[in-house]
Amino acid sequence: MVIGHEGIVVFLVSLAGCALLYWTKNLHLGRSARGHSGGAVQSAHGNPTPRIGGVAIGGALVVSLFFAPTSMLDNYGPFVISLTPVFLAGLADDLGYHVPPWSRLMAAALSSILAIALLQMWIPRVDIPYVDALVAYAPVGILLTIFATSGVCNAFNLIDGLNGLSAGTGVMVAVGIAAIAHAGGDPNFVQLSILLVGALAGFLIFNFPLGKLFLGDAGAYSLGHILAWFAILAVNRIPDVTVWALLLVFFWPVADTLFAIYRRTRSGHKLDQPDRLHYHQFVMRALEIAWLGRGKRHISNPLATLVMMPLIAMPVLVGVLLWDQPLLSFIAVLVFALLFVGSYMLGIRFAAARRGRFRSGSLPRPSPGKESHSV
Repeated sequence: MVIGHEGIVVFLVSLAGCALLYWTKNLHLGRSARGHSGGAVQSAHGNPTPRIGGVAIGGALVVSLFFAPTSMLDNYGPFVISLTPVFLAGLADDLGYHVPPWSRLMAAALSSILAIALLQMWIPRVDIPYVDALVAYAPVGILLTIFATSGVCNAFNLIDGLNGLSAGTGVMVAVGIAAIAHAGGDPNFVQLSILLVGALAGFLIFNFPLGKLFLGDAGAYSLGHILAWFAILAVNRIPDVTVWALLLVFFWPVADTLFAIYRRTRSGHKLDQPDRLHYHQFVMRALEIAWLGRGKRHISNPLATLVMMPLIAMPVLVGVLLWDQPLLSFIAVLVFALLFVGSYMLGIRFAAARRGRFRSGSLPRPSPGKESHSV
């Protein structure tokens, strides 16, 4: 897969948009960082920072309409339109107009409903014997699609806690889907995925490692919507691809979200109540406890992202290798799920042994900064 001039143009548009947002931050910081400079319980940052990077990515995606393969414009144009509800709801929250977590989740569902209506497309199968016959019934397939895509939107928001983590994961997922499309003989789909990679790469210049600009809810939710629908498009366009391989490509954000639901339910906390126990937050604080010490959040934040990237990449790679192998992909999902939970629990015990600072469901309160997440 080669990034052609189309991808470079989209990258430059995204980069220019991010540069404009950063250089003019004194004009909008009171609004674009409003409510997120001092109290988010799961913060990983210490300074007020614009959370409207999703605006630059959105602008780059609009420009990408001019470079999308002609054969896919009938799908891509309406798809970009379907982003409107979830993008606007996220942007409103980013600008300090408090939008409750469940309202943002409903906006994600509305975007999915809009995509279904415009594209006349939904999840057609799940590669489980007998269950596929049920999913083939349109109302069931549509409900499953709304649930799954809304969940992925929220999942990318949940992992947006470290510099470069959510956007970097988005790049990996987009490249994974592009690789599967290449293996399935769909070069136009590869080109479409590469355009998204270009848009995210322009943002990452400002987001990693220094965190000069954040995705915000508009960016994170929209990224989840885009990638979830890319996966649905892949299932509909590539007959041999298995849903389980695509789940491997999305494994990390999905696993983190499901584990957060389990963790909060077990502890009696509300599902929309943010906490400081996500895998990436644990890794960041474990680095501080075991190695860096206090007052080094500017180092532990991007360093934790670097530690996380190979862990996120492994299931993506396996998903690409097993793209047309349902049974093996299903087994791989189970294996990675066990590794995810097992490594998390072992890590918690290791950190507790080193400093005794991880106390039954609570971590040391971090520096103020990042936004509240939802489930």
